[in-house]
Amino acid sequence: MNFIGSGTKLQDGDIAAIAAELGVEEAALRAVLSVETGGSGFDHLNRPKALFERHIFFRELKSKLDKQQHAVDEKLAYPKWGMLPYPKGSDAVYDEIERAMAIDEDAALRSTSWGLGQIMGLNYSAAGCASVQDMVELAVESEAEQLRQMVNFIKSNGILPKLAAKDWAGFARSYNGPGYETNQYDKKLEIAYNKFNDVA
Repeated sequence: MNFIGSGTKLQDGDIAAIAAELGVEEAALRAVLSVETGGSGFDHLNRPKALFERHIFFRELKSKLDKQQHAVDEKLAYPKWGMLPYPKGSDAVYDEIERAMAIDEDAALRSTSWGLGQIMGLNYSAAGCASVQDMVELAVESEAEQLRQMVNFIKSNGILPKLAAKDWAGFARSYNGPGYETNQYDKKLEIAYNKFNDVA
């Protein structure tokens, strides 16, 4: 799979238009993008920003024990989050993704978060895509496609009211998982929102 695209950025007004469509403040939507990826969906090679989750890969391979053991041996899978630190830099992340794909492409792509909103590949359907491959290929095309996937995910999971109400803890729990407090995800969202709201 080719991960390098044109790196097409969002156009002026895109975030404001999506925020209006959703009925949320632009500053609130920008806060999520800022916390997830610093507001940029591509790395230095125009690949979608990505993060491979080894504990998800372990889970995705639970019915394929030979592959699961291979992944464990390669230090690409383990049963609990945080057993080893994340690799440093996008090149190292993509090295992990490609090594994992050599073991099981579908499971590897499903175990990676993609683009502006860092939506996990296993959520491809909620992101409005036909398959995880479709999700990644669209993410390669543009930040606009990445933002649309994030919006679809928020809508599909009923998280929109929490974002509109700026219920940062409620949004963080639904969007980032029950362990959101470990990284103070809700606090980071609130700080980012206040920054963008002051600018507005």
